[in-house]
Amino acid sequence: MISVQHTPPPLSAQDSASIQHWLDSLPKPFTPAETGVIVRAWELAGPVYAGKTELTGAPLMQQVLGTASILAGMNMDHETISAAILHAVPEYMDEWAEALKTRFGANICNLVEGLLRMERIQELSDTEILHEKGKRKGDHNQQIEGLRKMLLAMVEDIRVVLIKLAKRTQVMRTLAGASPDVQKLIARETQSIFAPLANRLGVWQLKWELEDLSLRYLEPELYRKVAGLLDERRVDREQYIADVMAQLKQELDQAGIIAEITGRPKHINSIISKMKRKQVDFSGLYDVRAVRILVNDIRDCYAALGLVHNLWQPIPKEFDDYIAHPKSNGYRSLHTSVIGPRNLAVEVQIRTFEMHQHSELGVAAHWRYKEGSKSDVRFDEKIAWLRQILEWKDEIADSGDMLEQFRNELFQDQVYVLTPQGKVIDLPKGATPVDFAYMVHTGLGHRTRGAKVDGSIVPLNYQLQNGQRVEILAAKQGTPSRDWLNPALGYLQSPRARAKVRHWFKYQSFDENIAQGRTQLDRELTRLGITSINQEKIARKFHFHRLEDFLAAIGRGDVTQRNIALAIQEELPAKAGETAKPLTPKPSIVQTAPAGILVEGVGNLLTNIAKCCKPVPPDAIAGYVTRDRGVTIHRKDCATLLRLPENRRDRLLGVQWGSVGSTTFAADVEVTAYDRQGLLRDITDLFAREKINVIKVDSLLENDRAAMRFSVEVKSLEQLSRILALIHHIPDVVSARRRND
Repeated sequence: MISVQHTPPPLSAQDSASIQHWLDSLPKPFTPAETGVIVRAWELAGPVYAGKTELTGAPLMQQVLGTASILAGMNMDHETISAAILHAVPEYMDEWAEALKTRFGANICNLVEGLLRMERIQELSDTEILHEKGKRKGDHNQQIEGLRKMLLAMVEDIRVVLIKLAKRTQVMRTLAGASPDVQKLIARETQSIFAPLANRLGVWQLKWELEDLSLRYLEPELYRKVAGLLDERRVDREQYIADVMAQLKQELDQAGIIAEITGRPKHINSIISKMKRKQVDFSGLYDVRAVRILVNDIRDCYAALGLVHNLWQPIPKEFDDYIAHPKSNGYRSLHTSVIGPRNLAVEVQIRTFEMHQHSELGVAAHWRYKEGSKSDVRFDEKIAWLRQILEWKDEIADSGDMLEQFRNELFQDQVYVLTPQGKVIDLPKGATPVDFAYMVHTGLGHRTRGAKVDGSIVPLNYQLQNGQRVEILAAKQGTPSRDWLNPALGYLQSPRARAKVRHWFKYQSFDENIAQGRTQLDRELTRLGITSINQEKIARKFHFHRLEDFLAAIGRGDVTQRNIALAIQEELPAKAGETAKPLTPKPSIVQTAPAGILVEGVGNLLTNIAKCCKPVPPDAIAGYVTRDRGVTIHRKDCATLLRLPENRRDRLLGVQWGSVGSTTFAADVEVTAYDRQGLLRDITDLFAREKINVIKVDSLLENDRAAMRFSVEVKSLEQLSRILALIHHIPDVVSARRRND
């Protein structure tokens, strides 16, 4: 890199004239303030790009301005134009981010950074994606599809994608200056990745040009042959379509049919694709030129069809009624081909505006039909949303609004990462290296012992981000850990990976699974401070007739710690305190007391949680009427209640948990651990991450063992169970349990 002044010298008179001439050539006028930003981008980029050329041999500044001109033709804003001019600055300037943010603001700097991120991902993947030898066609296509999705998922601003497409279009326009090998490499990448992206996003003016220019270098002889058969220049074909549209518009207006007519000549790549698909030569095609008529309702569709057939002679066997007989994907339209003016064949498509919306943006999207890809409903919906945003861009005054919509709604449930070889792997949002390993290969998942992300060691429950390169550190022989199945620890997010781990444990020793399950159940009951519960009834809740089968399922991981906690919650109100003498509360009208507690009594009574047992939902509870503090809420199996003399049992009230909402409850957590520096900090950091409020901390050190007691506020027994499980996995912690006294 070279160092460049952050404040460049003023433009010379010649340079000022050049930039003014370029600005005057743009189709979209900008305000003086917007023009000033574009000029400043030119001033900064000019010295940086001086003497630099692209792979095609074209001067870098020429390529950059060509890209900016394409975007201006698409009616993009001044920030997009400026970012296009500045997009190559990071390659040649030190501390470029600071310079761009200072001179142009965060939006333009973020656009340039987004382009740089896309370039890096593309470079990481090119070798794997574009090298077809030794690969099945299906695998190759799947990888290209993965890269397309990842490139979209990597960006936070829709304009980054548009700049990238415009840049690639400008490169293709000047590709003739590159070597034959470079021409084929860039053309193949454009055909596989960028033309389909433009197609999906509905950027038609770039899509057809990218396809045609790619074909020019990949199949030059066929391209020249079809171009010769057309026997006319593109501008002539476009004029022909314009004449057909004008004649149709006049006839429709006279018939009183309100219609919108669009059309374009078929480009060369489309013609060749259809010749291959239908296995016909050029003379067998009747849709080299095509127009589309959009009307308000189905009646107008058939009226317009009759008008077209009266105006020009229809071609036999070239009529399809997809309105009466829709395609399997829901596509609806009338297709006909006629002999139009000058005895040239013209294809006419007729549909309603609603049908067109469905065809372009719904599950019958035209790009999916053309590419023959497998249906991915979630991805289709997001592409449809993205295309709507593109269509609405002129109506959104503040580009920040469009940026926020894009960031919040696009690709929020998937993450795309790379193997060390550059293969794209798609995973659920929040996926970890363990999920990644199982997606690559089941055996690799079982043997996973560590992971590197972008070269750095990370924990196995680290949440992967778009575009990261993941490397798994595996043992030669190994087995999965039961901890991976604990949702509280966050090792697995993928249902596929969880199923693989559960399947492995399912077929291990039955006796070993029973022992492991009994240990896990006892540990969970101890941690939650549950002293008496009917385990057989809990087993029946999970449809196990024998307790041993239930314990084995816990040991295999089929029944998780969270499942157990929820079952205990349901069982506690009915069974807790069975060993105690029955409590006989006074029946009366149910009143709602503070803290989400329903009190069977008269009037609104003051309630408070007993400090001796600190009940937490859904512990079975009872109320005790005190002399001066209202009703104290105890657990039903609280030792204080069980020791009540007979002459004071008439003060007991029946209570139950109501709708606690955001109410929190105090609970005591006892932690035993080997003492070390930073132990207390690690535990309190965990509480902070889990948003658990700590009321009180007591710590006692004896020999090398630390006994700590935390008074914390939790919302439910399930939340308490999760926090206890997480504490147990802090290094040097021996046990973590709820304290009842």
